[in-house]
Amino acid sequence: MTILITAGPTREPLDPVRYLTNRSSGKMGYAIADSAAAHQHRIILISGPTEIEIPDGVDFIPVETAAEMYAAVEKYINKADIAIFAAAVADYRPAEFQDQKIKKHGDTLTLELVKNPDILGSCRDKFHFTGTLIGFAAETQNVESNARGKLERKGCDLVIANDVSRADIGFDSNENEILLVYKDQTELIEKAQKSHLAHIILDLATKLHRTS
Repeated sequence: MTILITAGPTREPLDPVRYLTNRSSGKMGYAIADSAAAHQHRIILISGPTEIEIPDGVDFIPVETAAEMYAAVEKYINKADIAIFAAAVADYRPAEFQDQKIKKHGDTLTLELVKNPDILGSCRDKFHFTGTLIGFAAETQNVESNARGKLERKGCDLVIANDVSRADIGFDSNENEILLVYKDQTELIEKAQKSHLAHIILDLATKLHRTS
């Protein structure tokens, strides 16, 4: 099978030296890519900036901004049987990029932000992707209900949710605890190494695709 995976954060530039980003390390997405490559699947890994070594045997597409990730997904998604969206994409970007470093003038600074394109939400309606679609939901409250809302709004077959308010899992950690939210059920996978969870996620994704 061909599997498209997004991973890592995006960076939305303010000026030549500053950008808006988030705490995503990319570890979960890269672990899934590594597991899938080991199982001889063709992998298209679209990744924001990380410090992780690129897994062997993947087609690696580096991007920086949400707009670049959107364009890469649009280009490659219909080559895939399964698409797994593990990246933490910025919802907003600065309305204007300043060509020169923003200098300190007053006690406050107001930034205008504009909404980025919705990559996961574009897969069905705009990109016309008909394969198995899996999203991630990094939540700090109402984890299950927020993930289920995402599943329904964006046409996913599965949303994998985790509570990023916990210090022992999620961002920056090698471990995670995930909630699998399907259209008709929810299942908790207790805390484990992300490398182990990656094998579980890959197995679920391929089973979903074969039975769809």
